[in-house]
Amino acid sequence: MSRRFLFVLGSAREAGNTEQLAREAAAQLPGDVEQHWIRLADHPLPDFVDLRHDSDHVRPSSDTPAGLLLDATLAATDIVIASPLYWYSVSSLTKRYLDYWSAWLRTPGVDFKAAMAGRTLWGIAALADDEPSVADPYAGTLNNSAAYLRMRFGGVLLGNGSAPGDVRKDTEALARAKTFFAQDAPLARFPYETAGAPLR
Repeated sequence: MSRRFLFVLGSAREAGNTEQLAREAAAQLPGDVEQHWIRLADHPLPDFVDLRHDSDHVRPSSDTPAGLLLDATLAATDIVIASPLYWYSVSSLTKRYLDYWSAWLRTPGVDFKAAMAGRTLWGIAALADDEPSVADPYAGTLNNSAAYLRMRFGGVLLGNGSAPGDVRKDTEALARAKTFFAQDAPLARFPYETAGAPLR
């Protein structure tokens, strides 16, 4: 299967630092790699309802935000969560998208867990801090989600930026972006550990 990257943009700001860093990394992908970009703010998901002990979820129609995101997720070999670091984790838009993974796990005919196994999850984030360890909860969320679904985890590409365009001054992050997707992503494993964690 040829690689198809889904970039899930979780920022409340259009063309923010996280998206700029993601586009820098994406520009290094070979020309034959398909890229699909979705801005979560443009496709607002309804509040997530947990039906685990009541009934199965119904597969959403493709013309709804949930259906569009489900179809795009299933079509991707590589899913890139491009969310800025908000209160040390993913943004609320991103968290809601991940909550919907719980619904898709229980949607008849989707077999979401088996479908996701072996695919690769990546993270890209801008943060307004010089200490990368503050992003450990962010990386842990993505790593552990990937581990649960038996996915590969490519780590998190971090860049420093608060005001618009700040990440362009982070020359180290821009340099890392050039090879971020070139690495071989290992299978994600529990538990996520800070020591040796794939923060980049």
